[in-house]
Amino acid sequence: QVQLVESGGGLVQAGVSLRLSCSASGRGFNTYSMGWFRQAPGKEREFVSVIRWNGVNTNYADSVKDRFTVSRDNAKNTVFLQMNSLKPEDTAVYYCAARRFGSGWGTTPDEYDYRGQGTQVTVSS
Repeated sequence: QVQLVESGGGLVQAGVSLRLSCSASGRGFNTYSMGWFRQAPGKEREFVSVIRWNGVNTNYADSVKDRFTVSRDNAKNTVFLQMNSLKPEDTAVYYCAARRFGSGWGTTPDEYDYRGQGTQVTVSS
């Protein structure tokens, strides 16, 4: 069993940066791929980024590529999402998720075994 807790969200102006953290408890964190998803009001949850267990292989949604960077610290059971040049359209609740097995990158929420409760990010124009 893995429990995930996100933090670092907030209300910011467009153009600034935020770093989200996702802390995991439980065993085997360093064997999980970790994904970030977001959900804006009235919209479906969408893929943002994923990082594989080794911390090397990453993938991003086109909408955040070149602005967001995912990383992880397996010694601290934590994954990060550095978000730069934030835009109002980045406003959403951001969730992290853990995936033990599966093919491909894992770009849909249903492919993940565990999910956090989310942290709100609001970007004002």
